[in-house]
Amino acid sequence: MIELENVSKIYQTGEVELRALNNVSLKIETGDLVAIMGPSGSGKSTMMNVLGCLDIPTDGVFKLDGIDVGTLSDNELAEIRNRKIGFVFQSFNLIPRTSAVRNVELPMVYAGIGDRRGRATTALEKVGLGNRAKHMPSELSGGQQQRVAIARAIVTDPVMILADEPTGNLDSHSTNEIMKLLVELNESGRTVVLITHEDEVANFAKRVITLRDGQIVSDRAPENRTLLV
Repeated sequence: MIELENVSKIYQTGEVELRALNNVSLKIETGDLVAIMGPSGSGKSTMMNVLGCLDIPTDGVFKLDGIDVGTLSDNELAEIRNRKIGFVFQSFNLIPRTSAVRNVELPMVYAGIGDRRGRATTALEKVGLGNRAKHMPSELSGGQQQRVAIARAIVTDPVMILADEPTGNLDSHSTNEIMKLLVELNESGRTVVLITHEDEVANFAKRVITLRDGQIVSDRAPENRTLLV
């Protein structure tokens, strides 16, 4: 489903060349649940941008759902982001003065999808917030706001959920709730990729990939995977 072959991302600042990703090869199959970890400056953010089609590699090939992303125009990349990728961010990125259900509707507006209210309501029900559809973000807890963000991510039925530090602003109870929800979405057949620096979050994944200096230094199963009970 995701295939990186000898991918590098090089940033040029004056005469200084920074290899944020350095000859990375990686495969993530449909239905996998992967955590990507690494210290600051390891290439996690660049990896997220590449996987999310927010940036394209300098060298190498990146295929998403069989499509060579490097061959696409800006409009085609936008279409891929709208249709095939659901984004979840640390800061939720909800519109403050817009209700939960309207926040969830937004990706469908950009993608030109009909029956937006029905689909948004169904997505909120899937994340346990069917009774909070008309609430504003300020009326929701942090964990509930992240649930709205996840509903927004899944409403277009993407092939991949890309979650960047999805629990970074949450307490431990809300962290467990959000991770259990992401695991349940994965168990229903969705591919989930997490960017995280927290071991307790990575332990929910099936694979933990560690980056350092723009390269993969390990790709393993977590030693003590956290299982749903």
